[in-house]
Amino acid sequence: MGKPHNREKLHDDKGNAAMDFDYSTKTEALRARVADFMAAHIYPNEQALFHTAHSQADRWQPLALLGEIKQRAKAEGLWNLFLPQSEHGAGLTNMEYAPLAEIMGRSPFGPEAFNCSAPDTGNMEVLTRYAAAEHKERWLKPLLAGEIRSAFAMTEPRVASSDATNIETEIRRDGDEYVINGHKWWISGAPDPRCHVLIVMGKSDPANPDRHKQQSMILVPFPHPGVTMKRALPVFGDDDAPHGHAELIFDNVRVPAANILLGEGRGFEIAQGRLGPGRIHHCMRSIGVAERALERMIRRLESRTAFGKPVAEQSVWRERIAESRIMIDQARLLTLKAAYMMDTVGNKGARAEIAMIKVVAPNIACKIVDWAIQAFGGGGVADTWLSSSYAHQRTLRLADGPDEVHRDQLARLEQRRYQNTDPARSGGYPNVMIADGLSEPGLPL
Repeated sequence: MGKPHNREKLHDDKGNAAMDFDYSTKTEALRARVADFMAAHIYPNEQALFHTAHSQADRWQPLALLGEIKQRAKAEGLWNLFLPQSEHGAGLTNMEYAPLAEIMGRSPFGPEAFNCSAPDTGNMEVLTRYAAAEHKERWLKPLLAGEIRSAFAMTEPRVASSDATNIETEIRRDGDEYVINGHKWWISGAPDPRCHVLIVMGKSDPANPDRHKQQSMILVPFPHPGVTMKRALPVFGDDDAPHGHAELIFDNVRVPAANILLGEGRGFEIAQGRLGPGRIHHCMRSIGVAERALERMIRRLESRTAFGKPVAEQSVWRERIAESRIMIDQARLLTLKAAYMMDTVGNKGARAEIAMIKVVAPNIACKIVDWAIQAFGGGGVADTWLSSSYAHQRTLRLADGPDEVHRDQLARLEQRRYQNTDPARSGGYPNVMIADGLSEPGLPL
């Protein structure tokens, strides 16, 4: 189930042994329980869940069978495993949760079965940390119980939302209320009739010279007067029901002033704290998708004969199998390193590692799923799991920040490492030698 093949240790910048990737006894026990639950209740029911999702009269209604599975998981104590440092969760670190999320991610129905699906996980963490007691009672408590769902409204169609400081939605104080006006889209989970609360990010102080203190986050009940769902957005032509992604209009939406989270101007701060765990959870699940795609690809190749020998023995497929294993293990090690860093130095200290995995994990999953589709031939594009997995992993290259933004941040962090260092200590001169031996270190060619 995707455990590293050997005990892995990495070192910190000082050369000290720091990261031990051998799973703890606690983690191993939970891995076995989650894997057993998936084998008993998720995989056997997966096709039935896909069929119901695509054929029921009201496509936006929750899947009754998945609801039954959730109750089983809850009864077995396999519930809210993502939530650290809380009496409501399992108290797992990111390192401990990573292999569990990987197993859950092998099926699109896995995370919700354990009440560990996005965007609820990030929203529950925000409510746990920042919400008032009355809001925890109204929304956090039923979210933790799996009775309602939630959504996070940040992205907007009129601006490049990859730069969150661009958002234009207005959050204006008016006495004891805030008035919200704006246009949001890609609001995952909002079409779900169980969605009862939105966390909305907008500008409360657009004139603030500090662009990162212009934004606030506020809780909006849903449905609510002034909030209109314009449409459910298609994903590669599919409406992605019953979860879905909505385009919402906020027209003079009024909510109590007490609904502001943490205070005015703290929205960007909350967003950064929320998106760190959210990004790593996505990456953990992506690795699960890649592992399952590789397994299915190999089993398919071994069952087919072409040009006189098993397809699995064709050199091109052996190369792809090997490359898949290399990519998966590289992605997993990077993800575990990011998890370790988040646990030890915090999300800000791990921002380079988070940026790396957010680029790597969906890309390798996309590639391996694509190869699996190719291995299945015409059946690959008709296979519901493969097609939905490809669509989701391709979408993840945009969600929670596009690849380009993460690469840009990583490049700037890397450049900063060398700004005040002596290149003579590391051989870091731009021009060290050319073929005729005339160039000298540090001199222009």
